[in-house]
Amino acid sequence: MRLLVAIALKHLLARKRQSIVSLMGIVLGVAFFLAISSLMQGSEKDFIRRLVDNSPHITIVDEYRNPREQPVRQAYPQGAVEIRSVKPLTETRGIRGYAQIMASLKTMPDLLASPVLAGQALVSFAGKDLGITLNGMIPGDIRNVSTIENYMIAGSIDDLIANPDGIVVGAELARRMSLVRGDNISVSSTTGQIRTFKVVGIFRTGRASYDEGQTFVALKRVQALLNRPNRANNIIIKLTDPYQARQVAAAIEAQVGYKSVSWQEASEDLMSTLTIRNIIMYTVVSAVLVVAAFGIYNVISTVVLEKQRDIAILKSMGFHARDIQRIFLLQGIILGIMGNLAGLPLGCGLMASLMQVHLKPPGATEMIQMPVDWGWPQFVVAAAFAISAAVLAAFLPARKAARVQPVDILRGS
Repeated sequence: MRLLVAIALKHLLARKRQSIVSLMGIVLGVAFFLAISSLMQGSEKDFIRRLVDNSPHITIVDEYRNPREQPVRQAYPQGAVEIRSVKPLTETRGIRGYAQIMASLKTMPDLLASPVLAGQALVSFAGKDLGITLNGMIPGDIRNVSTIENYMIAGSIDDLIANPDGIVVGAELARRMSLVRGDNISVSSTTGQIRTFKVVGIFRTGRASYDEGQTFVALKRVQALLNRPNRANNIIIKLTDPYQARQVAAAIEAQVGYKSVSWQEASEDLMSTLTIRNIIMYTVVSAVLVVAAFGIYNVISTVVLEKQRDIAILKSMGFHARDIQRIFLLQGIILGIMGNLAGLPLGCGLMASLMQVHLKPPGATEMIQMPVDWGWPQFVVAAAFAISAAVLAAFLPARKAARVQPVDILRGS
């Protein structure tokens, strides 16, 4: 094998310029493959992290996945008479027996849950009125099942715990209504009730619609304001492993009956878009290495044509066809390995440079950093693809060299 490697290196060094050009193709291909894939993977992980962290992993809502069948259909499934336009009885919306459901959920491992009563209301301050969504929650559970505490710019969740008549509002709502921490505001519900709350905290997530329309209040106060005593219309759940949300949601729905929506189900269209984006990205980036592979093919094919007499002499000396094939395959492997040895550090340099880039998109309030993923799988994929492309590019010329007949070459010379 040592002799085969020495012969392969001698062939490559005999055509230094062409070998260097082919090597640079692999180096640049690996570097750009690594830089672009790390940027795309980083943006995807950043998006999923924001999606997963800023929303419940599972949401139990106060409705059923399929409407209940009417009693007449249950009694006479094959009946000849059909009753249409049957209107169900009017009932107060909410999850029935949510306390019992909460007790059952607390027995499940690696799971945190909290009831929520969300409703629309009108907030008034200094002659200004604005529609908002009241999220009634148990103050002590907010930090466990949501990330809103990470976005607090004034006050804290502890202030909401200390003051049951407090309210936490978004920065955009505070700006539009000229609110500061400590102000009192009037909140009118759809039932006509009015209650005064004190602003104990302000948050800013960077999403204008969320910061303008969402507020957090103690659950008991919202139940009284909306005239829904002992009711909740959502139960939000956080899991230790968010990627188990789909299976856990299905098990919970089978147990409690209410519709349980995982974050994957709620964002299924976005996840499909990310998958398509990854396919396009890997296709485009892989094309760089494919082009570099044609350079290797060209170099090794030229060497095979120029070294046919040497191949014939080697065969005459006792080298087998598989030995000749290995010599030229080794040339592709050497170029691939050297391309990785130079391309991976260059790719790391490009990734580090991308991390220094800061952008301010239109409408954003803060500078954002380019998200770059340094996970090891993409290094392995880049190196493996480069080696594979180099070996495949060398295979056809190597097979052609192995088929050279020494008698014909030597007779012709």
